[in-house]
Amino acid sequence: MDRKALNLIGLAYRARAVVTGEEVVLRSVRAGHASLVIISEDASANTKKKFTDKCSHYKIPCFTAGTRQALGQAVGKEERVVMGVEDSGFAEKLKSLLE
Repeated sequence: MDRKALNLIGLAYRARAVVTGEEVVLRSVRAGHASLVIISEDASANTKKKFTDKCSHYKIPCFTAGTRQALGQAVGKEERVVMGVEDSGFAEKLKSLLE
């Protein structure tokens, strides 16, 4: 994952457009608030399957990118395994950077 994407995640987090944590992201996906989901590359197979299945069911783009340390550092927290971007503008820009 490149530095631009990590910086944009940090900016979106400070703008309160990013939610982190499995349960919170799942709630956001189910409620239709999430516009993009990012899963760390070192997440467990069960976690990856759970979120890719949910995202495909709700038609939300889902990317596997970065390590849990890199994602956590981007938002100024400890390790983060999964993140949901709730703002469509940030989600579109991140999508273009991650593809």
